[in-house]
Amino acid sequence: MISHKAIFSIILFSIFLNICSCTNSKIAQNLSDESEETGHEQNITNYDSYQSALKNWKSLQDVSAWIGRNFSYDMDRAVDLSETNRQTNNVEIYTPSELFLEKKGVCVDLARFGVETIRSILPQITANYLMIEFVPIEIDGEIIRNHWLASYMDGPDYYFFADSKRPSYISGPYKSVKDFISEYTRYRQREIVSFKELESYKKQLKKIKVIL
Repeated sequence: MISHKAIFSIILFSIFLNICSCTNSKIAQNLSDESEETGHEQNITNYDSYQSALKNWKSLQDVSAWIGRNFSYDMDRAVDLSETNRQTNNVEIYTPSELFLEKKGVCVDLARFGVETIRSILPQITANYLMIEFVPIEIDGEIIRNHWLASYMDGPDYYFFADSKRPSYISGPYKSVKDFISEYTRYRQREIVSFKELESYKKQLKKIKVIL
């Protein structure tokens, strides 16, 4: 027969494991690409379709305001698109019009929305993708490593936006991408292994990886 003391010890150990599990889950959530913003109350015009929005948006601020007011992070989709799942799940990245309707997604969905939207309404400026490779973390048993956001150049200066961690925020100006990476490392409190500037979110084997 198990003694009362042994039973009490088992209960305490179970409580300890639950606390550790919750703590680790919270840490993983904080380190993930999920937004830390709580929502925005700014008044913006809600358009019926993405095409209608394209006809009316005139600036990066218009696009960013819509993102901040509407976008939410989809953790289940992040797991589906994780490094361990993306080869087997065959999940497609949302088109901008799909994201406009869904109003939720992951970092690469939002980055594509930002880049393609800016290319449509402001073709005179250069909009690209920035892919950041972090030291990997594990969420729900799946490996999460890469983070995507959008960049654009205004003259010699760089700006960064459509970041799922802070959807409505426009970062900049910066004199170089590396200046932004240095600041972003401190903000995210995660070690960045490398980063790439890309014209497309699709895999490009010939692009050079910039190693820090």
